[in-house]
Amino acid sequence: MERPTEGQLAPDFTLPASGSDESITLSALQGKRVVLFFYPKDDTPGCTVEACAFRDLSAELAALDVVVLGISKDSVKSHEKFVSKFGLTFPLLADTETEISQAYGVWVQKMNYGKPYMGIDRTTFIVGSDGTIARVFAKVKPEGHAQEVLKYLKGD
Repeated sequence: MERPTEGQLAPDFTLPASGSDESITLSALQGKRVVLFFYPKDDTPGCTVEACAFRDLSAELAALDVVVLGISKDSVKSHEKFVSKFGLTFPLLADTETEISQAYGVWVQKMNYGKPYMGIDRTTFIVGSDGTIARVFAKVKPEGHAQEVLKYLKGD
């Protein structure tokens, strides 16, 4: 599927979340800005750098009334271990069937040692308080990304 672009309504979803027996529905968060960061896999080097950077900025993001949600194909059980190991301060959502990753256009063919496989293209979407996509960060590099997102949200 095509990746949604800035100004479009963010595809709504309900996904099971770490840290609770409940699911999170994007449209229920309307009125707040939401950082949706799609990442390939729990507890891998780049994903750990990215998630821990968002954790380290959690107070500043909360002060801006921003909700942070990480999404990958991993199970809630895998997410729970990742959250616990690194003290993550936000829910991780389990898109085990990749329906949401596909709706956001981040489930793509990748290459590893010349072999094609399907995986998540590390991408962050900022969803505005009106439910539309305010900003898309594509081809994200984990180092410094959370700072870049914070800077954007502050309007710097």
